[in-house]
Amino acid sequence: MSESSHSNTLAGWREWVQLPDVGVPWIKAKLDTGAQTSSLHAYGVEAFDRDGHAWVRFAIHPWQRSDADAVIVECPVLDVRRVRSSSGHVEERFVVLMRLTLIGREVDAEVTLSNRDSMGFRMLIGREALSRGFLVDSSRSFVGDRAPRPMRRRNRGRT
Repeated sequence: MSESSHSNTLAGWREWVQLPDVGVPWIKAKLDTGAQTSSLHAYGVEAFDRDGHAWVRFAIHPWQRSDADAVIVECPVLDVRRVRSSSGHVEERFVVLMRLTLIGREVDAEVTLSNRDSMGFRMLIGREALSRGFLVDSSRSFVGDRAPRPMRRRNRGRT
């Protein structure tokens, strides 16, 4: 695991995050200490079997209100969980393990796949990932790097 030994990295309530293992250079995320698990906007979610193990294929549109830079991802399924949304709705979601980079630090996070189209952020980082040495200052935003504007490119699948 490549988690940094730094502790108490300051983060704002919203930050730009990278998902390097699946080819997503930037995605805007809300840091939510009220949510246990992180969540990612995924569409076209399809479960399949690979060598006797459960996998899931899905697509990510990393930019809000844009289909630029869409990425097709395949990951092993870590779990399927019943998750209660902030509106109280309960649904079963696939859980995958993803490496994310937040303010220059890489951490592995359990991430549920859900439709976040109506939400203001494509990704939510929950307290399970934040407990690895991040302090969230709710009065600050984008303490880390800012993402560039979306650029159109061809879809790249990563396995």
